[in-house]
Amino acid sequence: MGIKTILIANRGEIARRIARTCRTRGLRVVAVYSEADKDMPFVREADVAVSIGPPPVAQSYLNMDAIIQTAKQTGADAIHPGYGLLSENATFARKVEEAGLVFIGPRPAVIERMGDKVTARRTMAEAGVPVVPGTERGISGEEEALAEAERIGYPVMIKASAGGGGIGMQVCRTPDELKKALPSVQAKAKAYFGDSAVFLERLIERPRHVEVQVAADSQGHTVHLFERECSVQRRNQKVVEECLSPSVRPETRERLYDAAVRAAEAVGYTGVGTVEFLVDEQERIYFLEMNTRLQVEHPVTEMVTGQDLVDWQLDIAEGKPLPLRQHEIKARGHAVEYRIYAEDPTTFLPSPGKIRSMTVPEGEGIRVDAGVEAGNEVTPFYDPMIAKLIVSGPTREMVLEKSRAVLEEFRVEGIRTNLPLLRALLDHPDFADGRYDTQLLQYFRVDGGVRR
Repeated sequence: MGIKTILIANRGEIARRIARTCRTRGLRVVAVYSEADKDMPFVREADVAVSIGPPPVAQSYLNMDAIIQTAKQTGADAIHPGYGLLSENATFARKVEEAGLVFIGPRPAVIERMGDKVTARRTMAEAGVPVVPGTERGISGEEEALAEAERIGYPVMIKASAGGGGIGMQVCRTPDELKKALPSVQAKAKAYFGDSAVFLERLIERPRHVEVQVAADSQGHTVHLFERECSVQRRNQKVVEECLSPSVRPETRERLYDAAVRAAEAVGYTGVGTVEFLVDEQERIYFLEMNTRLQVEHPVTEMVTGQDLVDWQLDIAEGKPLPLRQHEIKARGHAVEYRIYAEDPTTFLPSPGKIRSMTVPEGEGIRVDAGVEAGNEVTPFYDPMIAKLIVSGPTREMVLEKSRAVLEEFRVEGIRTNLPLLRALLDHPDFADGRYDTQLLQYFRVDGGVRR
């Protein structure tokens, strides 16, 4: 089954990144775009570009029927969803298949199973993968929530069952906090995911967030491509990721790999995916979720392994076996990804506007995946991430030293960005030592330097 034309059902940097691999394979690329994105680079660089609606995502990038109809009209064989938007929407994957097109990702049933966090927890527990203590089904109301929280033990985290990306999560340390938070989390879950179901998990205090890249083909082969440390976060969303983790012990690393592969095999996974874990202070690991798609931070894995994960996705979608077996996959050196956001570096509030100029660093061991260029307008309709800077080298120390110079060279004029935060982060002793957890940015601000 040879794919000739791919429609990329996404935008910005990930649309450009997917298109780059498509071009190396000689594939024709179709872009879809909203009216707000008509002047964006990913639109100009595609072989064919089709407008599918006004700026709001519900009327454009989430319009399943318009996307599938465009794929048919442009002669596309397959649809690549990228990350976010429709990438983990089982209904969309099913519609793509019913239209006779290839969905670049796992089967709809697998997306459905892992997309529901309660079902995913139960599946992982049955497969012997450690999970955070919590509820085994959705919470129906306040009375049940209070009883379950008492059983689990405070503090607890309320989470949207259909959620992701840190949306629909709230910490509760007392019954009163739980009663107050429950309705708002349910409402947010309904607004963002179309499903108000929530569940409870015990809060793991000051954990590290470590994820394992996995890949599986339709011939029954499953491998891991090592781990990524993703603990530098603001509002439960990642800001800096590195491969490999600078802090987990070798024996913990092996347990993470084993659990991740077991998780993928337990659901009959095919494609490229990521199994996310929390690691506590005693280095106990807990399954967090499985992302059935390409991750934002996949470039650090590519830099360390020398593999093109989009290329792997396309091979798997065409029914080919994995290009490498586990013993053939090697990790060489270190890589760190810095997410560059159009936002205030202190308040984290978005900073839309026109980019007057943009200076992007170049050189060996430097990769920039950018969704914008000078002259582009950063609108308030979409995620504020405008680029990813990936720096690699033989050792972590060398990468951090190179990062100082590269981050100074990276300039964006016309809007505020988090570049000052990223530069200051390199001077934080905990980050420099690689001994940090998900609370690092809670005590870290940029205001003429670092304030703790």
